[in-house]
Amino acid sequence: MASSRPKNAPFLFPRSESSVLPDPSRFFSDELLSSPLPTNSFFQNFTLYNGDQAEYFHPYIVNPSVSSLSISYPSLLQTSAFLYEVFKPDITISGSKGPDPHSRKTHLITSFSDLGVTLDFPSSNLRFFLVRGSPFITFSVSGNSIRISTSHVVLSLTGNSKSTKYTAKLNNSQAWLIYASSPIYLTKKDNGSTIYCLGGFSGIIRIALLPGSSPGFESILDLFSSCYPVSGDADFTNPFALEYKWETRGNGDLLMLAHPLHLKLIANENRSVAVIDNFRYSSIDGDLVGVVGDSWVLKSDPVLVTWHSLNGVREDSHQEIISALIRDVNALDSTAPVTSYFYGKLIARAARLAVIAEEVCYLDVIPTIRRYLKKMIEPWLDGSLKPNGFVYESKWGGIITKQGSTDSRADFGFGIYNNHHYHLGYFLYAIAVLAKIDPLWGKRYRPQAYTLMADFMTLGRRGDDNSDFDFPRLRCFDLFKLHSWAGGLSVFADGRNQQSTSEAVNAYYSAALLGLAYGDIELVAPYLGLQLYFRIRLGRMSKTLVS
Repeated sequence: MASSRPKNAPFLFPRSESSVLPDPSRFFSDELLSSPLPTNSFFQNFTLYNGDQAEYFHPYIVNPSVSSLSISYPSLLQTSAFLYEVFKPDITISGSKGPDPHSRKTHLITSFSDLGVTLDFPSSNLRFFLVRGSPFITFSVSGNSIRISTSHVVLSLTGNSKSTKYTAKLNNSQAWLIYASSPIYLTKKDNGSTIYCLGGFSGIIRIALLPGSSPGFESILDLFSSCYPVSGDADFTNPFALEYKWETRGNGDLLMLAHPLHLKLIANENRSVAVIDNFRYSSIDGDLVGVVGDSWVLKSDPVLVTWHSLNGVREDSHQEIISALIRDVNALDSTAPVTSYFYGKLIARAARLAVIAEEVCYLDVIPTIRRYLKKMIEPWLDGSLKPNGFVYESKWGGIITKQGSTDSRADFGFGIYNNHHYHLGYFLYAIAVLAKIDPLWGKRYRPQAYTLMADFMTLGRRGDDNSDFDFPRLRCFDLFKLHSWAGGLSVFADGRNQQSTSEAVNAYYSAALLGLAYGDIELVAPYLGLQLYFRIRLGRMSKTLVS
């Protein structure tokens, strides 16, 4: 589904250069630099500073360096305060001769999709197809010799008669299977921690942890070792539905892993999908279960988006609510902080008063709220606010604030794309309500409203017809985990972070209300799909509390 912005929002805020954003050209290929880039992606750590912080790809943690890539099947450390995945380099893959001193000094991202990223190591002639939920780490080698090392000890290395499969048993009780698309000759030294390749190799290598001692597990990995994914898309094909489609190479069927929420949502009519329930890997999100098929359809229950509460307000409570409403409207204060977060919360609270007034049928306060909202919102939309305001920067592609363009800590990091959906969600809620109660005002500022929405709600991809090239696709939403991330262009040792799910839900709800205010059903539908995670998660929590 393409972004709504080209049709509805031929508007950009004033352009500005940022002095605090990192340079994306260190890690992205020149071709990718011509379009907006992700700022909350599952591979974000690979694009920041030295690019050498790990990310979690389910079931492995992946950590790149200058010329090698380390993977870990993490153990879980649990305390009363937190649950943490412990990274140890179980397997490290590199060129056997070390980095070429004359080649590029960092890895290079040459392509990415909703569910995967391609990582090149020019100094080692290695290319990794990192696709989330794959039980295999897959990479290509171009006329080079490789080295596979471990932080443990390789107790044994055995190969098949064709030299296309090897089993490496380590002294930490792990067993790793190594598959090659053509014969490769691997060897190890006694009690060593390194596996060497004798001679050069060109082709595909896949490495997978054997998740258990059952002989059936190895047979499953053998059966599906020849078909590998190089990328994956997630499409909103219908309301309340999300479809995964992987681009594959090789022969046979594709084996992937589903987390517990996937399994709840996989539609019954997925006849081309087979769940292998007893084939499991552990993860911080629960067991990952084997699923065969290169296309999944995930479906949630329908969700009704409304302005007011579904069950209404008891009439015997109306008078008490009206009294409080009058007090709150009389207390509206035009003295507001110029930080985008607190300002957004202030105007969203005021807008909420108008919706409450409608629900309890007390419309006398709405003119006052309308005047207040117009006075407070317009300076952010027309650029007259001093000393802050929204601007557009083209290095990564998105809306930042004037203060955030020179100070990475201003506006809670909005200038480095932290918490974008939180801040903008509050603005969108206030704008949607004002457009509802004052349609002429809404018509005037519709382009600005849609631009704010597009910053984190653009659905179009690079290369799509009529796609929006001003913003990346779904800036904050994770189409594999099915929830949002908030951290922006900040390195986190264990990947992304999301500290306020309620504000994330509010952002997508507010975007849907904007669609209701403008009669744009295409804008309402994406929100329904994005609610997948929260709806089921909250339902499960409610059952737990009741029981």
